[in-house]
Amino acid sequence: MAEIIAFANQKGGVGKTTTAINLGASLASIKKRVLLIDLDSQGNASTGLGFVRSAYRQNVYDVIMGNGTAQDNILTTATPGLHLMPSSMMMAGAEAELYDLDNREYRLRDALAPLYEYYDYILLDCPPAMGFVTLNALTTANNVLIPLQCEFLSLQGISHLVNSVREIKNKWNPDLSVLGFLLTMYDKRYGQTRTAEEDVRKTFGDAVFKTVIPRNVRVSEAPSHGIPALFYDFDCPGAQAYLRVATEVVERLEKGE
Repeated sequence: MAEIIAFANQKGGVGKTTTAINLGASLASIKKRVLLIDLDSQGNASTGLGFVRSAYRQNVYDVIMGNGTAQDNILTTATPGLHLMPSSMMMAGAEAELYDLDNREYRLRDALAPLYEYYDYILLDCPPAMGFVTLNALTTANNVLIPLQCEFLSLQGISHLVNSVREIKNKWNPDLSVLGFLLTMYDKRYGQTRTAEEDVRKTFGDAVFKTVIPRNVRVSEAPSHGIPALFYDFDCPGAQAYLRVATEVVERLEKGE
């Protein structure tokens, strides 16, 4: 049975999609079967893995809306063991469309159920908003990973997100847990970064991953080449950090069993 991890933060620009791509590639590199699902209408996880919207018909919108099966909307990436269910521009209107549908909170969960036995990990890259699409991700997932940029403004909404996760757990998905908080774009040269880290670790304790993701130009460049940082520059600090995070993720999930 697959472990399902949602990557969520209502604030954009915190490294959520970068984390989803590179953690997926890192897990695949240790022989895990991984499916990454791009739920954001911007489709950055799809383009970051080398797929151009006009070049394929597969998309998660049709899966959620019941116009196609999950099995028929999966692409094989250049990374062995990593598959992708890409986004669609139609996802921009999915919030409004879901409002009037039956079983609107569980459309994604029910559509993905036939895939659970084929993957070790299913990763859900959420849009930067707490709407029906993200709600569907969080009713599907059994864990949520929250990337945090080490800046003051990025920390302000975290208590709201944590409360939303708690509400979803109580109302719709009792199996949902916070897997951890991941500090991204970390630059130890700045006092603000160190202060933010201290605040997060003081507030959330062991829920914060030991590994931090450094601000790294090679990781930023990789999406423009359509490949994860691990295959763009294996030795760069960012790629190595994501490999360590993958190890932490596996250890945390095994400990929670």
